[in-house]
Amino acid sequence: MKISLKKIKKIDLEDFWNVAYKDKNAAWTKFNGPYFKDKLPEKEGFIHGEASKKHLNNNMYKAIWCDGEIVGSVSAYYEDGNLKRWLDVGICIYDDSNWHKGIGKIALKKWIDEMFALVDLPHIGLTTWSGNQSMMHLAKKIGLNKEAEIPKVRYWENKYWDSIKYGILRNDWNNLKGGEENIIL
Repeated sequence: MKISLKKIKKIDLEDFWNVAYKDKNAAWTKFNGPYFKDKLPEKEGFIHGEASKKHLNNNMYKAIWCDGEIVGSVSAYYEDGNLKRWLDVGICIYDDSNWHKGIGKIALKKWIDEMFALVDLPHIGLTTWSGNQSMMHLAKKIGLNKEAEIPKVRYWENKYWDSIKYGILRNDWNNLKGGEENIIL
């Protein structure tokens, strides 16, 4: 299994849309912050409009490729806006037939490596919610520390859920990788 992270190019937009947004009821939409009630972009608006701008040639948003096919995306954003001192990362594998195969583990490790190389920050975080057990498991599995649990602040399906924050310091990340083979990006 060959996993790579690549900037999305204009030529990739239609394939990316088909994988990510074509199925409005895809399983991933029930786990990737469903309480925000974000609407998935329409095809034409995504490919030819403003929606694709955040996706194209962006160091903070890349497609996950597995064996030559787009299967997901990784992203990064600043929790503190323009101050740019608090970075969080995210990951989404779109087709649930690709879940639990190790793709997310490899991709997220590569992404954190890339982010630490791109930004001069001591910490990188990841925020999820108590309804996304797979993301919590993945964060722990790659060595992120549970740093906060804010109870009952996410509301979805007539129920309150916890917001869960994970993260790691640069030095701790480098120490974790010390015993691993170098990951080629």
